[in-house]
Amino acid sequence: MKFDDLDKKMRVYETTHDHMVMPEMYMVARIDGRSFTRLTKVKHPFKTPFDEKMRRMMSQTVEHLMNCGFKVMYGYTQSDEISLLFSFKENVFHRKERKYNSVLAGEASAKFSLLLGDIGAFDCRIVQLPNIDLVENYFRWRQEDAKRNALNGHCYWSLRDEGLSGKEASAILDKLSVSEKNELLFSKGTNFNDVPSWQKRGTGLYWESYEKEALNPKTNEKVVAVRNRLKEDVELPYGDAYGLFIRGFLERDRV
Repeated sequence: MKFDDLDKKMRVYETTHDHMVMPEMYMVARIDGRSFTRLTKVKHPFKTPFDEKMRRMMSQTVEHLMNCGFKVMYGYTQSDEISLLFSFKENVFHRKERKYNSVLAGEASAKFSLLLGDIGAFDCRIVQLPNIDLVENYFRWRQEDAKRNALNGHCYWSLRDEGLSGKEASAILDKLSVSEKNELLFSKGTNFNDVPSWQKRGTGLYWESYEKEALNPKTNEKVVAVRNRLKEDVELPYGDAYGLFIRGFLERDRV
């Protein structure tokens, strides 16, 4: 069989189940660390419940993903997860899901592994959202998850520091309400309101414009050029204010 005939025949099996993200749908990539509890607590014991070095590595991974060929408006990270909000006009790979999933998981894994000096693997899935309200809700959901994880983490490790086992600490927390967990932390000398914002709300990365002095090559005159750069935000707004913050990216993108 000639190569062209064989290629045409086998391509059918490779692409038959390709799924495309439909037009007029917003796309968010959710990228999660694989077995990161063991990686960051056993193999590389980072500071608990939060480690600034780990936060920086996750932010650097997001920055890499926002610079590797996709039109990403906003990147968000908390714990070992990343969420990327794509432009409404995104059309790389003709919106084939398998390409986004494989490329983004591979890029995230490669970047993080280089930063860590060990293998750190991520998986990826594309979330398709039909309207702005759901995009806002998605990011508010992930931020609420960050807040819940932060409260649980601080409570858990305060109990562990007193000598309780992981099982004993978890059993105590399972019975407590949110207000009771706050009271538990307060009794240990920590006011949850004073915990760093990035631990409770996550970290955001987005593009901002700035002015830079440049030289006009034709006239040899100094001019002011407008450039874009990534801003890392560790003081994200919360609640309704965060919802408006997310909507701002979506509205500017549609102009």
